[in-house]
Amino acid sequence: MGVLLLAVGVGGCSLLSPETKKQEPISVGTTDTVSSLDPAGAYDAGSWALYSNVYQSLLTFAAGSSTPVPDAAERCGFQDQLRTYECVLRPGLKFSNGRGLTAKDVKFSFDRILRIKSDQGPRSLLETLRSVETSGDDKVTFRLKVPDATFPFKIATGGGAIVDSTRYPADRLRTGDEVDGSGPYVLKKYRPGASAELTPAEQYRGGMKRKGSPVVVRYFADAERMSQAWQRRSIDVAARSMPPTDIAALSPADSDVKVMETAAASTRNLVFNLRDGSPVKDVAVRRAVASVVNRETLARDVHRRTVEPLYSLVPTGLTGHTTSFYDRYPRPDPAKARQLLREAGIQLPVRFTLAYSQGAATDQEAALLKKQLEASGLFEVTTRRVGWTEFQKGYARGAYDAYCVSWVADFPDPDTFTSPLVGAGNALHSGYSSPRVDRLIEASQRNEQRGRVAGTFRDIQKIVAEDVPLLPLWQKKDYALSGSAVSGTQYLSDGTGTWRLWQLGRI
Repeated sequence: MGVLLLAVGVGGCSLLSPETKKQEPISVGTTDTVSSLDPAGAYDAGSWALYSNVYQSLLTFAAGSSTPVPDAAERCGFQDQLRTYECVLRPGLKFSNGRGLTAKDVKFSFDRILRIKSDQGPRSLLETLRSVETSGDDKVTFRLKVPDATFPFKIATGGGAIVDSTRYPADRLRTGDEVDGSGPYVLKKYRPGASAELTPAEQYRGGMKRKGSPVVVRYFADAERMSQAWQRRSIDVAARSMPPTDIAALSPADSDVKVMETAAASTRNLVFNLRDGSPVKDVAVRRAVASVVNRETLARDVHRRTVEPLYSLVPTGLTGHTTSFYDRYPRPDPAKARQLLREAGIQLPVRFTLAYSQGAATDQEAALLKKQLEASGLFEVTTRRVGWTEFQKGYARGAYDAYCVSWVADFPDPDTFTSPLVGAGNALHSGYSSPRVDRLIEASQRNEQRGRVAGTFRDIQKIVAEDVPLLPLWQKKDYALSGSAVSGTQYLSDGTGTWRLWQLGRI
């Protein structure tokens, strides 16, 4: 096939100066957690939100667009039937430390992800990448194992963040609280679990044309503490995630509060550990759980209808969304669940642990799931709340029989809800493997016309509903609250995974 190019102006774009005078930093609250400042060691929404501001990727997503556009790259395009992807860098790129960014740094950044193989890193996102080559200081060539039309989407995420090859170890994660990136912000000061102070990067050259205001991101341990900070107005913006009761109580009559609601794809799943020895390894157990859980009650009683029950792997609004779990398990049916377990010869009750971590109303959610399952008389569930970093390490090593985890779209394509969740070497480390699913994922990735892959994703979801490696619970919209004097909050979340802090300003 011919070369498909994504291009912008030749000279590169420096950030334009804001019209407003120097003001106090805008304070943004979030309950997300930054698990690592090193892009090779994190694959979570909180870390990637920060990465999209302090690091630069070859491509990015412009506000309101679902198509990757150049950022560090001047142009990129496919060759060789979606097996080769080439990018040419913009001239004049520099890291925040003043060192010039070259193709060598790009290759280094991808190579170290594959070499380090962190269980918490984005290695699974780069499953189709075979090798990276350079030519001169400005040309990068990616060789793929198989055709992958989604590759431009993947390298536009935090998994494609470019690091300084002289400051980051090639074979291990960087420690400490410093960042050497080339993004629109410089990380001036970072306190783990507390705050990140960001100032506009004067050296930035890329696709974003607006220079942002100074920002302080404040990290809260839970939604209730962020709610208290918002009520005191000690933060200017309350982003992910406020308590469901607060969202449900919002009134359009309050002119002092701006509410930005976006249809960003964010889902919650109950994931099962399929390793040997797990009490939920037998598919009959997982199907029985799927036959008991009541999503409607979960959405109503815990989340105050701020979420929608989800019956599929791919959420509403993306190509290929279906209702495969509803088709197979249309309503809670403990009698059916009992029959499934009896026919499989499973001894009752089935005892298993259910772990969970951060998010709004997670304690209440776990308690209701436990109540529903135990009310059937078929299960005994021990719930366990775990800190985010330990939670990630725990499910990676198979420490939990089942666990609830949220998944925020990496990019606006259904592949972000299939290959990382149920594909080979999936990021959930569930132990699930299905040759049928893998073949369908590969088939979808070979199709550059993304609107024509709906049937393939429907087939994937039908298999997942049969195998139940995970149980979709709900999907939700993202909400961002701000005072009337703050603008730009509508750009913080749009389903692309990019947190555009540089769009924030004071009116």
